Amino acid sequence: MAEHDMLLSPAGVEALRTALTRARFTSNGIADRLGPQATGGVARNDFRAALRATEERDPLGTLIRVFICDQTETEETVAAALAPLDLAEALAGGLVERHGDGLRAGVDLEPYGDDWWVLADVPASARPGRPLHAEHVLGIGGATQTLIGATVRQPVDTALDLGTGSGVQALHLATHARSVTATDVSARALRFAATTAALNGQSWELLRGDMVAPVAGRRFDLVVSNPPFVVGPGTTTHVYRDSGRVGDAMGSELAAAAPDLLTEGGTMQYLANWVHVAGEEWDERVAGWFAGTGLDAWVIQREVADPMAYVNLWLTDVGESTDPQRMAAWLDWFDAHKVEAIGFGIVSLRRGGHADPVVRVEDLRQRVEPPLGDQVAAWFDRQDFLRVRDTAGLLAERYRAADGLQLRQEATMGEDGWAVDRQVLAMPRGLRWTEEIDPLVLALVGGADGRLPLRDQLALLAAAHDVAVDELAEAAGPIVAHLVERGFIEPVVG
Repeated sequence: MAEHDMLLSPAGVEALRTALTRARFTSNGIADRLGPQATGGVARNDFRAALRATEERDPLGTLIRVFICDQTETEETVAAALAPLDLAEALAGGLVERHGDGLRAGVDLEPYGDDWWVLADVPASARPGRPLHAEHVLGIGGATQTLIGATVRQPVDTALDLGTGSGVQALHLATHARSVTATDVSARALRFAATTAALNGQSWELLRGDMVAPVAGRRFDLVVSNPPFVVGPGTTTHVYRDSGRVGDAMGSELAAAAPDLLTEGGTMQYLANWVHVAGEEWDERVAGWFAGTGLDAWVIQREVADPMAYVNLWLTDVGESTDPQRMAAWLDWFDAHKVEAIGFGIVSLRRGGHADPVVRVEDLRQRVEPPLGDQVAAWFDRQDFLRVRDTAGLLAERYRAADGLQLRQEATMGEDGWAVDRQVLAMPRGLRWTEEIDPLVLALVGGADGRLPLRDQLALLAAAHDVAVDELAEAAGPIVAHLVERGFIEPVVG
């Protein structure tokens, strides 16, 4: 992306960084200035305490009032806060805009992390009644943070951010990738991304085009995407939300593109919506996206919404909630296609070159221990362990129960005392799976202390229960594989 395709000139970006650094307009600097009460209020869009804490119009106070609290301040005060950036360039680049007798934020300039800034459009909620630009550029929202947390953070040579928007994902990729490429269909978004990159002292290859088109024929070690995944009839009004694809075709399209995008051992992760259609199993529908790709796939559904709530959410997101015809047309499309619900989740793919790729599509709606990306990486590692071991190989290993693993019991009081009705394994950490188990599984997990190979443990169990070892081993094989995949038990290395 050429330097002149930024919101500001290269010198203007340098001047802006100087102003922000000098004023300590960073996450930590703002928290120190406001204190915990006002900082908490800002997170809830309650700016009263923050405004009281910034009545002194020094540069930091002014920047907080303008870019955090969306206040209008005098031209003289804003110019002083942005110096050495020339105010005329700040106005021309849209950083600030005239409003009433003063100036207010023209963009969302958000301190992020320890010492980053992200430039995006001002959120719709901050300017009610003002229509969103068709190429509105999102800042750091919930979906953005979901993908950030889910991404596998391991050193790679090449990384790709499909549909970069303001460049938030690319910022993170640059911390562990030697080179970063980012694409977007919107030239406007690329201007924001280029400015975000330069303001943070990073350099990315920025390419304009629809999703994978600009990188056709190229491969990457890591690909991430927070695409325009919204499900509907294919109407396009806002590019950050609408892909122009009908239904949930964006998710399946990215799945089909993945094999040609990834290097051997490469990983692709993206957010997606998928439809729950009457008479179909949603997980089978989504699993079909990966048929023939040769990729390991783990899809986890984090949320499910009914059509009315879904349409309301996205119409409100762009300020269209008062358009009954738009709502009716969208809901009619869902009805016509027998859509009962819409799922949201994370797709993680890996190109491993295996003849027997593993595809898992499952609900994971419980709260998980962050970062989820570490759990995704561990899941792929466990698949590697399981793939090369048949039942005999699994039984030859030693295992230990996951740290902190809990056994929860439900029992009913009867004439002879407590009778156990149900026993559940629960992981208090990581993915926090819970699973009902029978006495055999309880005995297997209870004996997993890392000292004996599982086959020896089974021999003891067989003798105690007067069953043939071979029969017990045959039954235990798939059970052990499942326990390992879930992380309830872990192989002992060495």
